[in-house]
Amino acid sequence: MSSLNDVKVQISVVLGRSVIPMHQLLRMGRGAVIELDSHQDEPVTILANNRAIAKGEIVIEGDASPSA
Repeated sequence: MSSLNDVKVQISVVLGRSVIPMHQLLRMGRGAVIELDSHQDEPVTILANNRAIAKGEIVIEGDASPSA
């Protein structure tokens, strides 16, 4: 069982995808917005070591907006 504790797995969540020209990507700076091909209600793909293993949904807890 202790050998399982040493296994490292990279977990990624794919929110969406976009195809853009390289020259546009190179011009992007901090704060740039990339439009994705998905909507907020669509499921996200969960990857383990770049292999799709599950679908999930984004849940926002609490109020993330800045207080006035």
